[in-house]
Amino acid sequence: MSYITLFVISFLAATILPLSSEIMLAGLMAVQSYNNFILLLVASLGNILGSSFNWVLGIYSRKFESKKWFPFNQKQMKRSSKWFLKYGKWSLLFAWLPIVGDPLTFVAGTMRIRFLDFLILVAIGKVGRYLMVMAATDLSLKLF
Repeated sequence: MSYITLFVISFLAATILPLSSEIMLAGLMAVQSYNNFILLLVASLGNILGSSFNWVLGIYSRKFESKKWFPFNQKQMKRSSKWFLKYGKWSLLFAWLPIVGDPLTFVAGTMRIRFLDFLILVAIGKVGRYLMVMAATDLSLKLF
C-alpha cells in the first residue's frame, strides 16, 4: 500500500498540487522495511508520469491558459517560458525544481517538444533528484 501511496503522491507532486514526494520517500526509507530500489523506481515513475501529464496538457490546452481555473498562473508561465527560450529543451533537466519545474513541463508541451526528448531529459533530472534525496536520507540515518 505504501508503494502505491508514494506513486500517487509523486505523480500529483509533479502536477499543480503542492505535495512533497521527497518527504514521503525519506520517511519510507527511514522505516527500513522497504526495498530502496523499488522506492526509487516507484517515486521516479510517478513523478515522470505526472510531468508527462503536464506535457499532454500543454499540447492540448494552450487555449485555456487565460481561464481562472487554469492550473498555472501567468507569472509561472512567463518565468518558465523564459527559461525554455533561453536554454531550450535542455531546461527540462531542471523540471524537478520547485515553482518553475511543473510549468516548465507544460511549456514543453505547448512548444511541441518531441516526447522522447522530453521523457529522457525529465527522467534524468527526476531520478537524479530522488537519488540525491535517498543519499542524504541514508547519510542522515547513519549519522543519527
